[in-house]
Amino acid sequence: MKRRESHSLPASEGGRMKHKVFCPRGSRNQPSTAQDWGNLPHHVVLQIFQYLSLVDRARASSVCRHWNEVFHIPDLWRRFEFELNQPATSYLKSTHPDLIQQIIKKHAQHLQYVSFKVDSCTESAEAACNILSQLVNCTIKTLGLISTAKPSFMNVSQSHFVSALTVVFVNSKSLSSIKIDDTPVDDPSLKVLVANNSDTLKLLKMSSCPHVSPAGILCVADQCHGLRELALNYHLLSDELLLALSTEKHVHLEHLRVDVVSESPGQTHFHTIKKSSWDALVRHSPKVNIVMYFFLYEEEFEPFFQDETPVTHVYFGQAVSKAMLGRIGLNCPRLVELVVCANGLEPLDEELIRIGERCSSLAAIGLGECEVTCSGFVEFVKMCGRRLTQLSIMEEVLIPDSRYNLDQMHSEVSKHLGRNWFPDMMPTW
Repeated sequence: MKRRESHSLPASEGGRMKHKVFCPRGSRNQPSTAQDWGNLPHHVVLQIFQYLSLVDRARASSVCRHWNEVFHIPDLWRRFEFELNQPATSYLKSTHPDLIQQIIKKHAQHLQYVSFKVDSCTESAEAACNILSQLVNCTIKTLGLISTAKPSFMNVSQSHFVSALTVVFVNSKSLSSIKIDDTPVDDPSLKVLVANNSDTLKLLKMSSCPHVSPAGILCVADQCHGLRELALNYHLLSDELLLALSTEKHVHLEHLRVDVVSESPGQTHFHTIKKSSWDALVRHSPKVNIVMYFFLYEEEFEPFFQDETPVTHVYFGQAVSKAMLGRIGLNCPRLVELVVCANGLEPLDEELIRIGERCSSLAAIGLGECEVTCSGFVEFVKMCGRRLTQLSIMEEVLIPDSRYNLDQMHSEVSKHLGRNWFPDMMPTW
């Protein structure tokens, strides 16, 4: 008889298993390998919780004592956004009042990156102020007040708002980023900010803050030498401010945004900034991005770009004249991006070609309700070449002429860009 071959199995595969095998619940005499989720390491549960919404995180915390402990780990509460909306007027979700109180009582000292998102109701903005006034044991590093629809914070009593904001300014001591656009912040509250956070402040965004004066923002620039990003309205911009940002003890400014807004035609006076002040800023911070948003009537553009201006990004939100665009080509050699939402019915060939010729860093352009002949546009693109990384032109802007129809223009522009290009059907800026 032929001997039977015996095949021995290693211990890991034989009678005694080293690894558990999944078995349906209820099977007898078989080990279960269903994971005991309650014994997952803290850092693993913490990582999972960071991907969950606040509501789901709260629900998960009730699974077991271990997960509930993780739910209260300080690292999970360093970043929080309070969403405050009135159910009767907003479809947006809102942070539950009970949860807000729990955060204030148990986690206020852990908060570091805080934002408030409120709807247009004054009640929501007042609720945000009430929360701010209770954050007395915090070391907040970033604070953002965001209105999803104006005016919100501007309808709150100024004394109530300033009092609440001052609580944070006084107690934090380490604020590095503050976004308080469209709020009634004032000069005295900025002085409190500077007195307690001058060594740490790096970013300040405060466009449309009518109670702040040029002297108030100058105080910030004089004392906060680490400031790298600043956003404000044009009425706060001054020669003194630019010179303060250009001193040797001040770090290099990286981003300056200026909103130039007119509330009513002919009622707003716009001053002129000296070329020497702009030059001082660029000498000190040669890589600074200077961004200007214009929402003016045509007759109000006179003070701007009469001399060389080191602006890098220009956005015209309302109609702008050919003369103004001509000055852009003459006096903005650092221009990187230009958006013109409207101009009129006069072709902009000459102005566009001048911009392409003199603005050697131009990389992005958007044109809305304007007119450019196909020949003029091809000449502009040929001049700029492949440095145009973004070219957003509405199809109705382009006017066929004797040299190019639309199809020929598409082909020629694509050749000079080195990629397929077609006009936009809708604005993308």
